[in-house]
Amino acid sequence: MPLIRKDLAFTSPPISRSAAETLRDGTTDERWHAARALGALADAAPGGIAAAGELSDGTKALAEALKTETDLRVREAIFTSLVRIGSQECVDAVIPCLRGDDAALRTGALDALRAMIGAVRPVLPALLADPDPDIRLLACDLARELPSAEATMLLCDVLYCEPEANVCAAAVDVLADVGGAEALPALQATAVRFGDVTFLKFAVKVAMDRILAEHPVEHE
Repeated sequence: MPLIRKDLAFTSPPISRSAAETLRDGTTDERWHAARALGALADAAPGGIAAAGELSDGTKALAEALKTETDLRVREAIFTSLVRIGSQECVDAVIPCLRGDDAALRTGALDALRAMIGAVRPVLPALLADPDPDIRLLACDLARELPSAEATMLLCDVLYCEPEANVCAAAVDVLADVGGAEALPALQATAVRFGDVTFLKFAVKVAMDRILAEHPVEHE
């Protein structure tokens, strides 16, 4: 789902109540406009203590709305506004959505986290070590947005200690696309450690072949 559109500059009708109240019990259109208006604070506020307070309050309102919002259009507007603000608070608001049963909500959350990867960076190691293997798997995909060296380092750490073959496969898939030659020892170790998992051994071979094709000098 597209999070950032070209029509970010928009004019919403005046909201007579607070945006937080509107997000709780307004009509669908009112909630959509309120969510967009809160995101616009990131562009309109000139900075300073007052602006920071407004952004924090706006983020809290968006985070609360995200817990209960079911309309896909409004939910997209909430995610978009959180991305526009792009603070650590916004990341903290989005991450719980990865744990839900709603596939569309998880997809929207993952797209939002990709779009503000700079703010996600500090918590990515914790996500890669999360007790839930599904979260660890999604975190591997987020690492794809990082510079090659950073992604390689994080995902190699995953390969050396991750007990789940599916999570390792996700890490291997990302390394096949963005990994550097430094990943080769970890990939080889993974193939040995999961020697009886055919699909993972094949994925490792594909990843190593791609990396060697891209980095022949480093491997010499």
